[in-house]
Amino acid sequence: MMDNDINILWKEIVQDLSTVSALWQLFVCGLILAVSGLLNWHLGKQIEAGRVNTVYKLLLGGIERLFFPLVAFLLLVIARYALHDVMHVGLLKLAARMLLAMVIIRSLVYVLRYVFSPSAWLHSFERVIAWTVWVIVALHLSGFLDPALQILEDVRFSVGKQKLNLLLLIQGGLTIVITMLAALWLSRMLELRLMASTNINGNWRVIMVKLVRMVAIVLALLMSMAAVGIDVTMLSVFGGALGVGLGFGLQKIASNYVSGFIILMDKSLHMGDMLSIRNHYGTVTELRSRYMILRKQDGTEVIIPNETMITDVVINHTSAAHKAKVPILVRITYESNLDQAMQILNEVGRTHERTLNDPTAVDVIIKAFADTGVDLQLSVWVAEPEEGTAKLQSELYHAIWQRFKAENIEISVYHRDPRVIAATNAVAADA
Repeated sequence: MMDNDINILWKEIVQDLSTVSALWQLFVCGLILAVSGLLNWHLGKQIEAGRVNTVYKLLLGGIERLFFPLVAFLLLVIARYALHDVMHVGLLKLAARMLLAMVIIRSLVYVLRYVFSPSAWLHSFERVIAWTVWVIVALHLSGFLDPALQILEDVRFSVGKQKLNLLLLIQGGLTIVITMLAALWLSRMLELRLMASTNINGNWRVIMVKLVRMVAIVLALLMSMAAVGIDVTMLSVFGGALGVGLGFGLQKIASNYVSGFIILMDKSLHMGDMLSIRNHYGTVTELRSRYMILRKQDGTEVIIPNETMITDVVINHTSAAHKAKVPILVRITYESNLDQAMQILNEVGRTHERTLNDPTAVDVIIKAFADTGVDLQLSVWVAEPEEGTAKLQSELYHAIWQRFKAENIEISVYHRDPRVIAATNAVAADA
C-alpha cells in the first residue's frame, strides 16, 4: 500500500516538473521553512534571555527541539489543503511526510534521554542519532531506500576468509547499537529496583548493580555479533590479549577494580562514613568500582583509588551504629573551681540536641596539669556524624563560654612574666 502511494505521488511530482505548479510548491516550501526557522530562532532567544516566565520556559524549553519541524509540518498541511483545489500538491505532501517523521523521531530520541538517565553519551549524540534515523525514514518515504540499499550491498570486500559488504557492516553496527540500548535500558530498570530495595545491604546493592550492567553489556555484545554472523570464538584471542594487557600495562587499573569489590564485600566501609586517609578527612559520598569519592568539610571532593584504601591505614571515625565521639578541649586556671567546671561541661554536653540519649554519651576527664592551667576534655557522642561536627563544636564552645562567665570560672591564657617583658624591652632599647 505504501509503495503504491509513493509511486502515485512521484508520478504526480514528475508531471508537475514541467509546469509552474512545481515552482509554486517549491516557493511555498521554502517560505514555510524560512518562517519556521525564524520563529524557532526567536523562541530560542526568548528562552536564553529569560523573557519567558518560569512555567512557559519549562514548557517551551521541552519542545524547543520539536518546534521547527512541528510548525513547518502544520503550515505545510494548511498550505496543502488550501492549494489542493488550485494545483497539484505532490511536493507539499512529500515534504509534510518528511517533517512529520522528523517530529516523531526527535520525540522518541528525546524520551530515550530520560529512559537511560543519566546518560551523557546519549545527550551528546542525540542529534546524530535523530538525523541518522530520519535519513533512513526519509529514504523509505520517498521510495529511494531500496535503491540505496542495493548500492550499499554492491560495495563488497573481504576480511580474511569472510566476504563482507557495506550494507552488512551498517546493519551490524545498527544491530549492536540497538542491542546495547536495550541491554542498558533493562539493566537500568534492574538497577533502580535493586537500589530501592531496603532488604539488601548497601554494599551488596552496589556490587549487584555493577555486575548486572557488566553482564548485560557482555551478553548484548555477544548476541549482536552472533546476529550479524560474526564468529564469537574469535573473542578468545581478544580475551587472551586483554589478559596479557591487564597483567602488564593495566596492573593499577585492575588492582583498583579488584580492591573496590573487596571493600564492598568485606563491609569495611559504607556510604556516609567519616574517614581519615593520609592527610584527607571527610565523608564517603560514592563508592565506585575504581575509586572512592571523599567529601571534605570545606566542600571539596577527593578522588581516592580503591587500592589506596587496601594498602594504606584508614581511620574510620564512624562506628557501625553510625555514631561518633566529638572531643572538646578546655583549659581553666588553677584558681578556678575544678569540680564546678567539670560539672558545667557535663551539663552543657547533655543539654545539646544532637547528644545521644544515653548515660554514657557524655564524659568529662582531666587531661593534664599544664604550665598555665588544668586541661579538661568533654567528649560527646552524636548520631549521624556525616552531617558535620564543626557547627556542633562551635555551639558547645559558645555554651561553655557563657556558663563559665556566669560562674566566674576563668579560662586559662598564656601570660608572660613581667620581668621577662622588662628585660626584653631593655635589650631592645640598648640595641
